[in-house]
Amino acid sequence: MVFWVFGYGSLVWNPGFEYDEKVLGYIKNYRRVFDLACIDHRGTPEHPARTCTLEYQEGAVCWGAAYSVRGGSEREKLAMEYLERRECEYDSKTLVDFYKEGEFSETEPSLTGVIVFTSTPDKESNKYYLGPAPLEDMARQIATAFGPCGNNRDYLFLLEKAMFDIGHEEDYVIELANEVRKVLGIAGKGFPKEKKLSGPTHHPLKSNVPALQLHPLPEAIAMDS
Repeated sequence: MVFWVFGYGSLVWNPGFEYDEKVLGYIKNYRRVFDLACIDHRGTPEHPARTCTLEYQEGAVCWGAAYSVRGGSEREKLAMEYLERRECEYDSKTLVDFYKEGEFSETEPSLTGVIVFTSTPDKESNKYYLGPAPLEDMARQIATAFGPCGNNRDYLFLLEKAMFDIGHEEDYVIELANEVRKVLGIAGKGFPKEKKLSGPTHHPLKSNVPALQLHPLPEAIAMDS
């Protein structure tokens, strides 16, 4: 039995749980957006941070990393309990197809049934959904928000670097990060090529989840940390 979860936000550079394998790749028809409030990690209830979620968009591609947990329900349980605490602002999970690096033109996914934490894009039913905003407004919010786990701006800059490290920089992330730098009055980015990440990594697991209660989201929508 194998449990897979896809990370497209902070899970890309900081999974935080023990896993057996990390694989770089992408999912289709979703794009990364900074439309979700975070009030317990990078922000507070009074001044929420903006963090990543997914928005359905036909033809879009979202790069990130998939992590596997093998060995049975107890190991899965430990991983899922950790992820549910960490991803508490995400009100849904969905199952997606995952395509490994180097298979961009392939029609068949490398993995199916991969779990991704998502957020309903509805302010009435989802209190953490902020929705889109002008780039300048988002940048000012990200530049000034902070919480127990650090500054909102560091979350964005670390995501920017993580995407560089895996060889898939994203214009939207770069544009938003540069706008935050303008607000802060700091210089642009520069990531040394030699620090680029490569290949899957492996970690032993210590532990297992009773069968996961998952449900696919409506075809029109799905939204991570």
